[in-house]
Amino acid sequence: MTLPVRPAGHSDIAAIRVLLSAAALPTADLDTAPALRFWVAVDGQLIAGAIGLECYGTAGLLRSLAVAPSHRNRGLGAALVETLEREARADGATLLVLLTETAEPFFGRLGYRATERAQVPVEIKRSAEFASLCPASAVCMSKPLAPKIAAVSHG
Repeated sequence: MTLPVRPAGHSDIAAIRVLLSAAALPTADLDTAPALRFWVAVDGQLIAGAIGLECYGTAGLLRSLAVAPSHRNRGLGAALVETLEREARADGATLLVLLTETAEPFFGRLGYRATERAQVPVEIKRSAEFASLCPASAVCMSKPLAPKIAAVSHG
């Protein structure tokens, strides 16, 4: 059973910070990153997973995907990525970029491909995550997003 995923509220930030810290993911800029939004998967009152997105025009930085150990291997990470991709597409994003030290195979299964950092849009390169928070050893990956399809009236 996949847990419900919803936009994170201000009251979720402390729990998101704990979840990200436990997964050794950057938290230094959670309060200062421009336009950083999170979605959370909830199991009762527990935040079982979280994922973040920073949008820069038509490119988005997927960041901070974390799933609590007790909820792993149940499809929750994929559900969070699917939600983020849908929301990014609705916001007009046509490309998602991420950095990972541990999840390259996971993201590869979801259609992300290794990308040279030089190919990343300059706005994303300027983000704190790219500029200083993630080590140079992190693998850069990206995925083009198909544009959202406008509803067609058949009336």
